[in-house]
Amino acid sequence: MSGRRSLAVQQAAASENGSGCFSVFLLPLLGILLVGAFLFFLSSHLPPLPVSENPVLPGALAPFFTPEVRYWEKDILVWSQTYRLDANLIATVMQIESCGDPFARSPAGASGLFQVMPYHFAAGENPFDVSTNAMRGLSYLRRALERSGGDVHLALAIYNGGPARLEQEERWWPAETQRYVYWGSGIYEDARSGAESSPRLQEWLERGGYSLCLQARARLP
Repeated sequence: MSGRRSLAVQQAAASENGSGCFSVFLLPLLGILLVGAFLFFLSSHLPPLPVSENPVLPGALAPFFTPEVRYWEKDILVWSQTYRLDANLIATVMQIESCGDPFARSPAGASGLFQVMPYHFAAGENPFDVSTNAMRGLSYLRRALERSGGDVHLALAIYNGGPARLEQEERWWPAETQRYVYWGSGIYEDARSGAESSPRLQEWLERGGYSLCLQARARLP
């Protein structure tokens, strides 16, 4: 407080003496004001940040995913932040790929929670290690979204059938990819809309998903 009174006294004295130059005590304060005004000018003229097409929604996992997928909910929310993906999209892919079975393996050789093909792993990596499988699978999903310009429908097609799907009309996609996109996009849209249940997920379960989830349940701790 005493320092402020001293500065005020000196400023008043300078004013009374009609000084034509700034007091040395005013220079630091003036510099702060000028910098602050400059930063305010810049911030008010910057363009708005772009809005993500696939916002990260922590804590917003839809309630209708099967218990085997919801078993991984805490991990899904962490991966959502790490890989900049909507948690519901991660859960959707896990649902139709493995139903939460970390030891799932397809006839084609895909493995783990996100059914990652062997050529996506580095030498020595364990494809059934949950963190490694998530890193490889979700990094690929992130790239698929970038390739598709944020179009989840196309990103799911890429995830299932590779980047070549971008060069093809949807009607020429293999039946497997068409089914995959049908299930995935429908479940994800139900999740995004805030639905309490998903008719598309129920349909997937009735078309063979139940057996996959029974296998997952038997393998989870």
